[in-house]
Amino acid sequence: MRDLFFIAFLALMFGLCFRRPFLFVPTYIYIDLVSPQRLAFLLLNSIPLSLIAALLTVVTWLLFDNKRNSRLAMGQLLMLLLLGYAGVSTIYADYHLQALAKWDWVWRAMIFAIFVPFTLTTRLRIEAVILFMVVSASSIIIIGGIKTLASGGGYGVLNLIISNNTGLYEGSIISMCAISFIPLIWWLHHHGKTFPRDWRVTMFATALTFASLLMPVGTQARTGMICVAMLGMLTLRDMKRRGPYIAAIMIAAMMAPIFLPSSFSDRFNTIKEYKADQSASTRIAVWQWTWDYALKHPLGGGFEIYRENKLDYHTEQVIGDDTTSSVQLKEVKDQARAFHSSYFEMLGEQGFPGLAIWLLIHVMNLWHMGRIRRRYKRSTDPDQIWIAPLATALQHCQLIILTGSLFVGIAWQSFVLLLLATQMGFHTYIRRLEKERQALALQGVVWGKGPPRPSAT
Repeated sequence: MRDLFFIAFLALMFGLCFRRPFLFVPTYIYIDLVSPQRLAFLLLNSIPLSLIAALLTVVTWLLFDNKRNSRLAMGQLLMLLLLGYAGVSTIYADYHLQALAKWDWVWRAMIFAIFVPFTLTTRLRIEAVILFMVVSASSIIIIGGIKTLASGGGYGVLNLIISNNTGLYEGSIISMCAISFIPLIWWLHHHGKTFPRDWRVTMFATALTFASLLMPVGTQARTGMICVAMLGMLTLRDMKRRGPYIAAIMIAAMMAPIFLPSSFSDRFNTIKEYKADQSASTRIAVWQWTWDYALKHPLGGGFEIYRENKLDYHTEQVIGDDTTSSVQLKEVKDQARAFHSSYFEMLGEQGFPGLAIWLLIHVMNLWHMGRIRRRYKRSTDPDQIWIAPLATALQHCQLIILTGSLFVGIAWQSFVLLLLATQMGFHTYIRRLEKERQALALQGVVWGKGPPRPSAT
């Protein structure tokens, strides 16, 4: 029955896409993030849905879409440069076969992310991409929220639709993604044109936000709680009455242990005792190994180079009470442990050049969103009032992801690349509108007089 439902749903989506070719872009986003072929039992498992959707997206854009307003962003060139560098490093990777397996999905995710900004030529298209990113992730978040309320969840035991530990189905990744999408949820609520702003949309946005906040609890991922703290600090930027907001946060923080499961509190408290926690100590040891490796191999070792690490470290645990306590050292030996950090993932695999390009892409997008935010923050024009809030939401989403990336290796994950692509498309769209306005100004046309202004939708 599940297979038949997915087949019917995908058939409907593809049918709509042939009527409106741009819809292939959000359809691919849904397939890439949710992976319905993995959710099906039999019928869809052998069909390369992602590849089919990607090919149809590019072909229909080339044949039918109006490319007059498409622009090339500097970020796309940097992403192409990073992809080329990763391709070369894959050829010379120390673990060649394993590197090829990762390269197989990385190049497709990168190529599509480089392509997406060309299609984002209107406000509605930008909104459609954001909407499908949020709705696709929400299909996992809602299930996770319901199961958390029912059982309390647990580290490594919360089943998110299927028993799979990749992509958005991994606990730390989905908890971070859920928190980072909260600013986009409320931008869609306040400024989206797809759904009317009524009580039903408000209730869904509120419920989805609550489910998103439950994800770190259900997965017991410490990364998710750090992202929650980051979201709280970012929210202060636009808060007019910060005093009551800070007081409410403090009260909620004090009352939270009453409602949270004890297993979550115990796991979260290990942040303060990281020297006694083997997971945290392993990460620090891996990061130290990666730094030492990069100093010896500044160009990186290619994908999956973490398989080379061999770790030897000690954990510290305090035994006894306040009067008679001692520190017990436990020797731990490990090897082939993943990076557990996007920054060290890029450093180890692509070396200092790859890390520099990756950081430059993110910094450039943050700067562009900040510029747009400052330029349109006080605008009261109905055609522009949505621009600054979207720039803020995209910037906050990226900052939360960059915070979570300190502890999770997601440098090449699709939802991160799609966020960057959406920012690039949004930036080029706003830049085009500004150039059109400047051209009208040179012709002596004033907003509100003369020929109609360029459409924002």
